[in-house]
Amino acid sequence: MLSKALEGYLAMRRRLGFQLKADETYLRSFVAYATARGDRFVVARTAIDWAGTALREAQRKHRLGMVIRFARFMHAEEPRHEIPPKDLFCARRQRPRPYIFSDEEIQRLLFHARQLKPTNSLRPHTYSTLFGLLAVTGMRVAEARALHLEDVTVDGLVIRQAKFHKRRLLPLHETTERALERYLERRLHVAGQDPHLFVTRRGGGLSHTVVAETFHEVRRAAGIPADALVPAPTLMGLRHTFAVKALLNAPNERDHVGEHMLALSTCLGHAKVDSTYWYLEAAPELMADIAGSCETFFAGRSNQ
Repeated sequence: MLSKALEGYLAMRRRLGFQLKADETYLRSFVAYATARGDRFVVARTAIDWAGTALREAQRKHRLGMVIRFARFMHAEEPRHEIPPKDLFCARRQRPRPYIFSDEEIQRLLFHARQLKPTNSLRPHTYSTLFGLLAVTGMRVAEARALHLEDVTVDGLVIRQAKFHKRRLLPLHETTERALERYLERRLHVAGQDPHLFVTRRGGGLSHTVVAETFHEVRRAAGIPADALVPAPTLMGLRHTFAVKALLNAPNERDHVGEHMLALSTCLGHAKVDSTYWYLEAAPELMADIAGSCETFFAGRSNQ
């Protein structure tokens, strides 16, 4: 009964654009746990006990939240499905502070990517172009890996494999366009008919694991340490760096700030603009700017 209900729930939400890879894994675990107890419907006590098997409070809250969404969906058709209380686990989810690369570190990354072996192969050109593109566009790694040759247009890059299946167009600076053109000249001669923009030496799209391993190989060669006392420098850090620097260069006029934030949110492919506002607290310079602006504003009011 619960297994069939879960299949219907997953199918419905995926038709709405949700991928639910992690949710499916956890919910199948919950259904197995509940079935072993003899439950034919969602039982609140069972859901709480299952969520409570997680080690951390944040994990328990996250697990219970997935069951609650599942239970609400099923309760609409069958009232015997119980909806667990949502505020039982109260951990506040905190996003990890990102590593922000300096301009000099990015240049070192690209330099050492161009030194990858075999030096006479496509590999060094693939990764130097890929890492550079991530740094200047802020796109997600998965989006860059999914790019096809036809996605490179005169108007920019067409991002098709985005979250929630929302396509967007990323305009490119002329220097980025030239870098892509140089890469394409080499790529079209050696990579056969594979449609992916970025390919392995043997053809075929790049895997996330190989891209991440190559990034850390280049990071170490560039002398960028993974210090336990600071946020880890990761591929996603290039996206964070793009967003933070875009905000640092934002106009100061109040009527232009909202427009700039909306444009950045669209560029990053955020479903909600509040995901973009999170970057305001990602760098000390931004927090200092906000604090200074607030002090100036309240000082001006007090003098009126």
